[in-house]
Amino acid sequence: MIVSVRVQTQDFSLDAEVAALTAEGDPGAVAYFTGHVRKEGNLSSLTLEHYPGMTEAEITRMAQEAASRWPLTGVTVIHRVGRLAPGDRIVLVAVASSHRRAAFEACEFLMDYLKTSAPFWKEEARNGESHWVAARASDDAAMNRWRK
Repeated sequence: MIVSVRVQTQDFSLDAEVAALTAEGDPGAVAYFTGHVRKEGNLSSLTLEHYPGMTEAEITRMAQEAASRWPLTGVTVIHRVGRLAPGDRIVLVAVASSHRRAAFEACEFLMDYLKTSAPFWKEEARNGESHWVAARASDDAAMNRWRK
C-alpha cells in the first residue's frame, strides 16, 4: 500500500496527487476531500503551526490505522501550514481502494482525525486582531463514531 503524508507550505495539484495515488495497482475507487480556507465574514488569514516530524508521524500512524480497518491500496494526506488566505486550499485526503464504500469511509475517518486530533494549531486574523481557534464539539462527535 502506498502512503504519502506531507505537511507543506506550498499548494498542491489535485490531478497530480490522484495520478500518483493510482499509478500502481488497480483501485476500483478513489475518494478524496479537499478543504479550503473559508471566506467567512472578515477573515483576512488563517495561520497553521505544527511540530515538524511529530505531525507527519501522527498522520502516518492514522493512515496505517485506516488501512487496518479498510482494504486500501493507497492513502495521500497533504496538509498545508503557514499563513493562508481565504479560498486557499488547506488539506487533501485521498484514498484508493477496490471498493467505493471503503474509500468513502476511510477518507471520512482520516478527515475527522485531522479535524480533531492531528497536532496543528490554527490562528485566525480578523480586523487586525488574531485568536487561536478552539476545538468544536461537533468535530469531536464526528470522530467519536470511529472509536473502537
